[in-house]
Amino acid sequence: MKIGIHIKLVVLALLVIMAVPAAAMAANTKLEDKVVVYSTHGESMLELVADAFEEKTGVKVEFINLKGELADRVRAEKANPQSDVMYGAPSSVYQELKKEDLFAPSTPSWAAKINPLFKDKDGYWYGTIQTPVLMFYNSKMMSKADAPKDWWDLADPKYKNKIVSRNALSSSARATYSALLQQFEKKDDLKEGWKFLKAMDANVKRYYGSGSLQFQAVGRKEAPLSFAVLNSVIDNKIKNKLPLEIIDAESGSPVITDGIAVIKGAKHPNAAKAFVEFAGGAKAQAMLANKFNRMPTLPEAIASAPKWMGETKFRVMDVDWGALASKQSEWMQKWDMEIKDSGKDKK
Repeated sequence: MKIGIHIKLVVLALLVIMAVPAAAMAANTKLEDKVVVYSTHGESMLELVADAFEEKTGVKVEFINLKGELADRVRAEKANPQSDVMYGAPSSVYQELKKEDLFAPSTPSWAAKINPLFKDKDGYWYGTIQTPVLMFYNSKMMSKADAPKDWWDLADPKYKNKIVSRNALSSSARATYSALLQQFEKKDDLKEGWKFLKAMDANVKRYYGSGSLQFQAVGRKEAPLSFAVLNSVIDNKIKNKLPLEIIDAESGSPVITDGIAVIKGAKHPNAAKAFVEFAGGAKAQAMLANKFNRMPTLPEAIASAPKWMGETKFRVMDVDWGALASKQSEWMQKWDMEIKDSGKDKK
């Protein structure tokens, strides 16, 4: 009996001894000297993350800001990837590129802590920034009682000339118009969706080519109503002292998720996974929240972010961003060419 116990203890001890080097190797995987990152984020944001990552790991970050050309560049290099990480761009783009077999799965230490809304169920991409798009109004021009309660109210004739909006050059505006259309498509009533956008267009006073002009218009009382990404509304309310109030739409508001993923066939795969681990982690997310007002996806990062990020409550619209990815360009071309009154454009 004692011999059996002794043997079991010896075997257990050997297993533990064998497991230690394996764990150590996993924790100390050798990183390549550099990592190449393609992104849509601004250079100041990228430099902040890149410098912090290099300081932590010693790995040099080479980043290229590709804005709207990001997805096409990754596609074009599929046979011979020149980048290791894709960082930025909305989740709809990631879902589309995942279908094209352009990403490699990864499992960062924080993966389980992220809401399923902000990640791929198979681990091919993760959301690092959540960007809600909310309606808002100038409280010096409009009361809460008179403000719309939902997006569909924007088609009501009583709001004629009381709305200013971004034009189709804005990715958040494109995503919002498309998300609204999808709500009608779900009911097999896309025709009514176009009617809604046409009626809303009739109420729009101006379309602006930049966010700063849009907020200036609301601030100088050109019109009381608009919609924009939440952090821009808060920025203008706090920094520019504009009397803005957000609207928690009854049917929810679209939430755009900026993601990160390892490129399949990356030449620096270990450094790529390490960059995803770092850039999507709580420390980096909180850093961007405090310096650039970007809302984190990790609850732990929100706890260390500006107070308004934890306090602002809003309902989330049910949007199938994957399904929307293949239709958005076509829908927005129609909106721009056939629905929107181009005479209201102001650059």
